[in-house]
Amino acid sequence: MRDTDHGTIMYPHSPNAPILTLDSVSRDFGSRRALNALSLAIHSGELVAVIGRSGAGKTTLLRCLSRCTPVSEGTICLRGEDLATLKGASLRAHRRRVGMIYQQFNLVRRLRVVENVLAGRLGHLHGFARWAALAYRFSPADRNIALRCLDHVGLLDRAWQRTDTLSGGEQQRVAIAKILAQDPEIILADEPIASLDFSNGELVMETLRQIAHQAGLAVVTTLHHVDFARRYADRVLGFRGGRLVFDGPPAALSEAALAAVFDDRSAPTADRLPVSLSALELVTP
Repeated sequence: MRDTDHGTIMYPHSPNAPILTLDSVSRDFGSRRALNALSLAIHSGELVAVIGRSGAGKTTLLRCLSRCTPVSEGTICLRGEDLATLKGASLRAHRRRVGMIYQQFNLVRRLRVVENVLAGRLGHLHGFARWAALAYRFSPADRNIALRCLDHVGLLDRAWQRTDTLSGGEQQRVAIAKILAQDPEIILADEPIASLDFSNGELVMETLRQIAHQAGLAVVTTLHHVDFARRYADRVLGFRGGRLVFDGPPAALSEAALAAVFDDRSAPTADRLPVSLSALELVTP
């Protein structure tokens, strides 16, 4: 363990070459600095949980990694390629390599499950095949990919059901299957379990962990509840006021480390899950 010049609690990581590197990355919104001099590396095959209070910079980090938001200072490189230099076709290719999972499932609820997953193939289609896909006419190869992705998340038996017949947790796993069909190198998940109950949240987090470990993808997810980060993540990044103040394994999340992240206030835990109208509507018995 070592303390950097910025006071970040850090631990050694995998010696393998990282897929993503961030060097002195900052992002400003007017006079407010959302990310402040952030330097870190992310490796394939690891599930990284990002924790911190609202406004700490968690979502801004994901948006910078996807290049939805450009950085104000510093560089982000994917396999050595500076994201700031990407434009046009190269930027579109980067966004195909990065799968985004949101708190809202971003599914067409009236479609069958497999049809939603097939939407993940659109970025790989060209010419007539892309036009045919608008009528949900996909090749047998693409359909096989979609079915394999559903099998990977444990929902192959739901492939031909309407999506709106599934529970909230199942719909989020369909969204994950859709991202897998995209064939990404990195998955970024923004509060993927925020609208789910505890048991569905567990299923989604276990699915993300399996994707990281079995498929070898880098998975970076923001989480509101520390308990889930401790149970499922390989590595935890703690943000406070736009700065990275903790970087290490879940076992190292001591009370002192949590106090540094959450400003000496109690960290949110899974036994205090918020009850929302959306959760009540989406989760079925």
